[in-house]
Amino acid sequence: MVAHDAKVLGTSARWLATSREHTNFTYDLTPRNREHLAWWISSITGSEVEQVRAFIGELDDDSDLESHIVQMTMRSDRKGLADRSVRFGRRLGWYALVRALQPDHIIETGTDKGLGSCVFAAALLRNGHGRLTTMDLNPSAGYLIAGRYAEVTDLVIGDSVESIRSAESPVDFFLHDSWHSAAHELAEFDAVASRLTPKASVLSDNAHATDALASWAERTGRNFSFFREEPREHWCPGSGIGVATEKADS
Repeated sequence: MVAHDAKVLGTSARWLATSREHTNFTYDLTPRNREHLAWWISSITGSEVEQVRAFIGELDDDSDLESHIVQMTMRSDRKGLADRSVRFGRRLGWYALVRALQPDHIIETGTDKGLGSCVFAAALLRNGHGRLTTMDLNPSAGYLIAGRYAEVTDLVIGDSVESIRSAESPVDFFLHDSWHSAAHELAEFDAVASRLTPKASVLSDNAHATDALASWAERTGRNFSFFREEPREHWCPGSGIGVATEKADS
């Protein structure tokens, strides 16, 4: 126990000395956790695990995206609150899911600076089709979304529930990452439900903290599963990815 506490304190001290982040912390995943992520995505999508590993590797090796994120961060008036190192964490899973599932329309709520949006856009560009609609209340959100990544992305500023209800296109892939209360999360799922295509995937970035997606999946006759992050050399315990999908016999 003493050794464990000392390790956590040491990791926290290094983070305090080197990181500028104060929210939406970024980190790498442990090697074992990355392997678990690949197998989890393989089981959800039916893709071979080797293919999923290749998708994850694509994002790892995307030097254009990394350079873009660093450059846009340095140009932003919020550069004092963001690190220069690009770390994707569970967003590796977002990317691999989009590559495997090939959605035509993604809705993401909670844009923040736009790191996840750029990851989604990079996957859509690699797929060769599809658009991302990302939603946030903050008029300053999405400063990373520029260049080729903006070409496949529509940024909507406003209340996420109302914005979802106003959307016209069918939705193949939905991610809740906005206000993390169970009530708001459920309101988003209910708002998007009528727009979901038969094979749509519904994700939550808050499934480690609430049962909103699990209960919504049960109520609507879907399967639910969860992947838990293991951050590498970071004090934050991580969150994860919850996903609800149609049952095979639906």
